Amino acid sequence: MSRPRSRPTPERATPTRSAGTDSRSTRTDTRSSRAEAKERTRQALLDEALAMSSERSFASLSLREVAKAAGVVPTAFYRHFASMDDLGVTLVEDSMRVLRRMLRDARRGADGAPPSAADALDILIRQVRENDVEFGFLVREQYSGSPEVRRAIDVELRLFAKELTHDLARVPALRTWAAEDLDMAADLFVTVMLRFVAELVRIDPRNAREEAELVDRTKRQVLVITMGLGGYRAREL
Repeated sequence: MSRPRSRPTPERATPTRSAGTDSRSTRTDTRSSRAEAKERTRQALLDEALAMSSERSFASLSLREVAKAAGVVPTAFYRHFASMDDLGVTLVEDSMRVLRRMLRDARRGADGAPPSAADALDILIRQVRENDVEFGFLVREQYSGSPEVRRAIDVELRLFAKELTHDLARVPALRTWAAEDLDMAADLFVTVMLRFVAELVRIDPRNAREEAELVDRTKRQVLVITMGLGGYRAREL
């Protein structure tokens, strides 16, 4: 529960608040406190489910054990999520939303220009290392998760690819390309990045050499794709 606010003692020249004003203020503080407590409970459910899924498959987790780990009764779970699949979909959306926001911030920082492949990889590395549990969850659930969670991952990846398509459309050499060809190029980059993330989450952060080798190999793969784009002649529709 949030700490109650201390009210300053009014000065003599200040008019005393009416009972109605105090009542409204109390109701506002109470609603705010309840909303904060509800958000803390929701986050606790997400955090506990995520932590438990790093040791076993998310599909094997029960609603009761997640609720118990979060310190709430099972019925309280339904105030936040309709089911465990609903919770899993939320984990997917939250994890990918952060990555997309960081890439958007990188574009704004570069006067709206798409981030370079090297910059995008640096952002991806930082995100994976700061949120390794979340990205480990995405990697594991992409192929072995429940249909609902796999579908959510697929939707998020399509959104990610669509944003990359918009970036590619602003590259001068690609402005004449058809949308279908831009989508194809975006899919190539996303495939490489997904493989990069899958390998990165398995590497011990202390193993700098192995991480450096993975980064170097991925940068060369991106370079090959980029060079191929330069020689590709988009088919005329």
